[in-house]
Amino acid sequence: MTAKFIVIEGLEGAGKSTAIALCQNYFHQKNVSYIDVREPGGTPLAESLRELVKAEHKETMSAEAELLIMYAARAQLVTNIILPALENNTWVLADRHDLSSQAYQGGGRQIASETLSALSNIVLKNLRPDLTIYLDLDPKIGLARAAKRGELDRIEQEQLSFFQRTRAKYLEIANSDDSIKTVDASQDIESVHKNITAVLNDFFKTEANK
Repeated sequence: MTAKFIVIEGLEGAGKSTAIALCQNYFHQKNVSYIDVREPGGTPLAESLRELVKAEHKETMSAEAELLIMYAARAQLVTNIILPALENNTWVLADRHDLSSQAYQGGGRQIASETLSALSNIVLKNLRPDLTIYLDLDPKIGLARAAKRGELDRIEQEQLSFFQRTRAKYLEIANSDDSIKTVDASQDIESVHKNITAVLNDFFKTEANK
């Protein structure tokens, strides 16, 4: 089976880290050679941009500046890490990818889809995830979970309405894209893990039969 690009998506507190650990164990069982990446971040320059976009500043960061920083970081990761890995037949497991920008900057910040599409076309070079697992969660629950982890970053401190718009955009896109599988992250952890495993089983079965 050729290398695949799998992404875990979701709001703060949805359980992405736990889902990624589950995927890692699954890949080990399948003897799949893979790398982990995260967005924004994943290269030295992209990690610096991550710190920049998440930190609080004396001046207000415009929605457009935030968007461009996200795509600058993504450009570094795609060009230097993701594409070379896939070309080397190494799977890529990502904590967030382009869908995050569509949801957070497109939905949350209400930036026009045409703007996002233009940047996406420039940066991604026709790259698309083979599978995205979207962990859906009411933002009230997610933010309460995130607050228990410690101090919130600049984006995590946004108003509830911002995250409600972000979730709505996630669901809108997920419902129109067969490569995005939605998992109810409000369930108990055992049920969430069972559902993620079922998604992975279906994906591997489908790919093996191609």
